[in-house]
Amino acid sequence: MTSEYLERILKARVYDVAIESPLEHAARLSRRLGVRVLFKREDLQPVFSFKLRGASNRIARLTDEEAARGVICASAGNHAQGVALSAGRRGIPATIVMPRMTPQIKVQAVRDLGGQIELVGDDFDGAYAYASRIAQERGLTFIHPFDDPDVIAGQGTIAMEILRQHDGPIDAIFVPIGGGGLIAGIASYVKTLYPEIRIVGVEPEDAASMHDSLLAGERVTLERVGVFADGVAVKRVGAETFRLAQQYVDEVILVSTDETCAAIQDIFEDTRSVVEPSGGLAVAGLKKWLDRTGQRTGTYVTINCGANLNFDRLRHIAERADLGQHREALFAVEIPEAAGSFRRFCALLGSRSVTEFNYRFADTQHARIFVGIGLSSGLEEQKRVHRLIADAGFPVVDMSDNEMAKLHVRYMVGGAAPAVDHEKLYRFEFPERPGALLRFLTAIGDRWNISLFHYRNHGSDYGRVLVGIQVPPATNEDFMAHLDDLGFDFFEETNNPAYQMFLRA
Repeated sequence: MTSEYLERILKARVYDVAIESPLEHAARLSRRLGVRVLFKREDLQPVFSFKLRGASNRIARLTDEEAARGVICASAGNHAQGVALSAGRRGIPATIVMPRMTPQIKVQAVRDLGGQIELVGDDFDGAYAYASRIAQERGLTFIHPFDDPDVIAGQGTIAMEILRQHDGPIDAIFVPIGGGGLIAGIASYVKTLYPEIRIVGVEPEDAASMHDSLLAGERVTLERVGVFADGVAVKRVGAETFRLAQQYVDEVILVSTDETCAAIQDIFEDTRSVVEPSGGLAVAGLKKWLDRTGQRTGTYVTINCGANLNFDRLRHIAERADLGQHREALFAVEIPEAAGSFRRFCALLGSRSVTEFNYRFADTQHARIFVGIGLSSGLEEQKRVHRLIADAGFPVVDMSDNEMAKLHVRYMVGGAAPAVDHEKLYRFEFPERPGALLRFLTAIGDRWNISLFHYRNHGSDYGRVLVGIQVPPATNEDFMAHLDDLGFDFFEETNNPAYQMFLRA
C-alpha cells in the first residue's frame, strides 16, 4: 500500500525552523512499567511544540504573491507560535487570532516572535470564525492549525524521524489528539511502512472529539470541551484528519485530568522538564493502555508534544498528580464526636501517612472528616484502606474521583450553616480574564440570596465557582430561566454527596 502522504512527508520543508527532536529512553518510567518507553521530545522545539513543523511546511509552500499579502491563523497558542516564527523567517506579515482565554505565556511568546495579535472569542471556535472572516476580507492566506495537507505532512515528519532514530521493533506509538493533524501525519507515514505498529490516539475525557467521531462513523461537534489541556481543546476534528484517522488509527484512549497530571510528573522525573497538559496525554494514555491490556513487554513511543505551561498552573498539577498516580486517596469519614476518636481513627491506618485532615463539628454525636491518605501500592491499596475503615465501623465514602470534592469541598469543610433554607448548589465555569469574577457576580444579580460561595483560581483558563443559592420553591421556574440566560456553563451539585455531608446542616 502506498500512502498518498508518504511523498508529501518525505518532501516536507520543516528544518529551516524546526529541529530533529531527540527520541529518548525514559529509564525511570520504563523500570516502573516493565516495558521500554521512548519519549519523542517535541517539547524541545524552538517554540516548545510540534506545531512548528506543520506551520513551517505550509508557509514554505506559499507563492511569492501569497506571501506578499500575508498570512493569518487562529490558535490557542502553539500553532500561533509556529506561524509567527515561520512567517518571520520569510519576512511575511502574520496576523495571529487567539482566544481571550489563551495562557499569557503563549500570548507573550507570539508577541516576541513578531506576530500581530488579536484576542477574540472565548474559545478556539470563536477565534477561528473571526480569523476565517478576516482572511477573506483582507485577502490573507489562512494557515489552518490541523486540517490542511501541508500541515499534516509537516507533522508527519515526526514519524519519519522516529523510524530512523530507532532501529528495533516498535509495538505502539501514543499520540495526543486535538484537531487530528499530528496523529493523521504520524499514522499515515507509519502505517504505510510498518502496518504492524499500533497507532493509539489519546484525548482528555472532556474533549473526546476524535474518539466520539470514530465511534459515530462521522464527525461530531461537542457541545463543550474541557480546558485543562487547552492545546487539544477542539470541539470538532478536521475533515481530512478524520478521514485519515478512520483509515490508519487503531484506537483512541480517554484519560482524566488526574491521570494527565500524574503523567506530567512521570515526564519530569525522567527529563526534569515540565510539559503542558496536552504534552502529558500520550504518557497517560500509554499507562492506561498497559493497565487495560496487561502488557509487560515491548517498546512504546509517546509524543511529548509541547511545554508551553503557565507557571502558576503547577500548583494544580502537583495537587492532582498524587491522585492520578494513586499515591493519595481522599475519604469522607464519620467518626464519633468524642475525645480520642481521631487518634483511634489514625491508629487504624497504621503506618500510612495522613496527608490532609479537615473537620467540622456536625452535632454532639458525630463528626465528619475529610481525610487524605498516602498510598504506597496504588489502587488496590486504596480499596483495602476503604474496606479497613468500613470494617472498623466508620461510615466512609471514597472521594478520590469526586471532582467537586477535589476542586472545592476539600478547602471548605466546615461551611455548614444550620439556618439555610431552600439552598441549591451550583458549580459554574467562565473564561478567566480580568474582571471575570465581577462580571459573574453582576450577572447572578441580587434577587436570590447567595448562601455559599467558593472561588479558587488555579492559574488555568477558566474560573471555577461553587455557589449556594437560596431558591424558594415558588421562584424555582424563574430561577432556572435566569440561569439559562446567564450564558455560563453550570452544573447543579445539590445532590452531590460531598455537599450533602460537609456543607448541608
